[in-house]
Amino acid sequence: MSGDGTTAEDDPLQTAVWRLRSRACWVDAASLLTPATPQAALQRASLLAERCLYTEAGWEDAEDALRTAEALAYTDDERGAAACERGYLAYAATLFQIRDRADEARAALGRAAALIAPGAPGRPLLDFRRGLVAENLTRSPQAARAAYRRAHAGATAHADPLLLSATWRHLAGLALREGELTEARHGFAESLRIREELGYLVGTAPALVSLADTETEPEASRLREEARRLFRLLGGVPTWLSQRLSPPGTDAATA
Repeated sequence: MSGDGTTAEDDPLQTAVWRLRSRACWVDAASLLTPATPQAALQRASLLAERCLYTEAGWEDAEDALRTAEALAYTDDERGAAACERGYLAYAATLFQIRDRADEARAALGRAAALIAPGAPGRPLLDFRRGLVAENLTRSPQAARAAYRRAHAGATAHADPLLLSATWRHLAGLALREGELTEARHGFAESLRIREELGYLVGTAPALVSLADTETEPEASRLREEARRLFRLLGGVPTWLSQRLSPPGTDAATA
């Protein structure tokens, strides 16, 4: 969930990878990268792990790419980044009930925390993922909020707008559960704004639906209809959004 999008000064390869990634073409994006260096191998693993989160598929491909990244990692930062991806993939498998890997997720993220220095560029993403585990596996909203806030500050300091959109979104989700509607609406709106500015299409539909949950009619329906349009455009990705986008009285499997 980390990345800057593209600018005119970006490396053409990274621009192509970003454009494919943002349109849910993770396998095509990964195919552009040759895992000859730790950085390229880790980026491939990250792309394929993100695919798992959005499609609930491709687990073996992600595992293979991650093993390659782990084998090539040499420095503490590289080993820490690989451990962070290992924890994220284990978290995803647990979240979608593919296999209970909660202990592995916590252990891998703990190992990453020991390897990645507090002020390093990779630390905010690690903090965010530890927040995900706290929120969705440990069911500890207070620990999740603290981790998201650290990630939010780090994403701001390191100019990582995509990660910033994720921290806005998850902090807003916690606020909504506590009945803080104004705070939640602001956070969801900021998350959506950033994703639209970056052109991160695959993450825009979930952001639209989340913001709709804080709005009144007719704005809520307008936002959900826009989310449905993007969902269909991207071939039904993310898969877990399907049921929330189904019109009342419609079977989610045929929506």
